[in-house]
Amino acid sequence: MRFACLGSGSQGNSLVIEVARTRLLLDCGFTLKEVIARLSRLGLHPDMLDGIVITHEHGDHISGVEQLARRFNVPVWLTYGTMRGAKRTFSMLPRINIIDSHQRFSIGDIEIEPYPVPHDAHEPTQFIFSDGAFRLGVLTDTGCSTTHIETVLSRCHALVLECNHDAQLLASSNYPQSLKQRIGGRLGHLENTISAKLLANLDCSLLQHLIAAHLSKINNTPILAQSALSSTINCDLDWIGVADQSTGFDWRQLI
Repeated sequence: MRFACLGSGSQGNSLVIEVARTRLLLDCGFTLKEVIARLSRLGLHPDMLDGIVITHEHGDHISGVEQLARRFNVPVWLTYGTMRGAKRTFSMLPRINIIDSHQRFSIGDIEIEPYPVPHDAHEPTQFIFSDGAFRLGVLTDTGCSTTHIETVLSRCHALVLECNHDAQLLASSNYPQSLKQRIGGRLGHLENTISAKLLANLDCSLLQHLIAAHLSKINNTPILAQSALSSTINCDLDWIGVADQSTGFDWRQLI
């Protein structure tokens, strides 16, 4: 089992998960041209994709889904709420699969466990991906943690965890007050220290990879995110990976 990122941040998000002959995208917030180019950097082509799994309907996660799915006949999996939240994007696609945010399902060789999260979308859902032996947990686009989130994410072998902003940088930014409140609210995005507290509540004994994701270019820095997470699990700063907006990150293998 391995995974990589096409890019992560407010300008677009997409993660690739591969198990045996099955390859999935989690979200697709880039233009078709960008997706093809970013997949190529990983040695992939859209023809090699078996599906796109969607977390929620915000543009930085779905803006490229329709073109990619239509052009390459890629099936899409999403909740009913997400479907309702972006009917124009999804309603005319020929291969749509509605999922329950509490019900496990499989696509090819990949087992998928969805779980609901607090975010300002219609039915925001995050996911655990597994090959039966290893578990990759993904948590971005949530304003706060919950007991259920922490239960689901414990004992993952890899974790992609949102570190969207630093509280002081957000407070001193020139963002409108309403936007600051949205980002920092319980339906917004995780702040570095909140992500670190969430991490501290997990069983991290099996963790091989930890990636800080969905960093704000204005209200955060990689060093701030890495420092918050590394101090929590007592590891070297550079052991914490960072999902970059432009380059994502290269393949990470679970062994």
